[in-house]
Amino acid sequence: MANNNYPQITSVTSEALQAQIRALLPSQEGFGTDLMAQNVIVPIIDLTSAAEGSTVPEFLQTSINFGNATAFDVTNTTTTIINNTGFYRVFGTWTCSNTFGGGGSVNFSMTDGLATKVIYKNENQSGSADQRYSGTFDFNVFCATGISVTAFTSSAACFIQGSTRPIADINGVLINPVGFTPQ
Repeated sequence: MANNNYPQITSVTSEALQAQIRALLPSQEGFGTDLMAQNVIVPIIDLTSAAEGSTVPEFLQTSINFGNATAFDVTNTTTTIINNTGFYRVFGTWTCSNTFGGGGSVNFSMTDGLATKVIYKNENQSGSADQRYSGTFDFNVFCATGISVTAFTSSAACFIQGSTRPIADINGVLINPVGFTPQ
């Protein structure tokens, strides 16, 4: 007869769990043994952020900084603003005026070289001269291999001015501001 007073430990063989452990605990990547589970209630202390190497709050980790913010200014053209893999923050302002009596548009798109998807767009209809339309944008994008992000304005009366800042690499490893070392 089995004694149920002692914890029972069993092996857990899940590639998904193993991959998550390798991603969250890079120092344990070569650990090499199966995960184990037990039938005992164990209190949990969440060390996820420390295990990921980031104990810095997100709003500080994504700060604009001198070392890795890249400004862009787009007028009457399409400009590639991101062409590297990873996660990026894209932020800034746009302005269009009806100075020339017609409408205008601004947009951001992602492309793989074959297809293009608009991810942000503002289009002004023609109106009376000297009307201005403006707005702000602040969004995050993920660029896999071969993906780039472009900014576009349709006329000389439309402007997009902003900046990009890498926030994590393609594997999701956070990129801290240049010159900052968490303690």
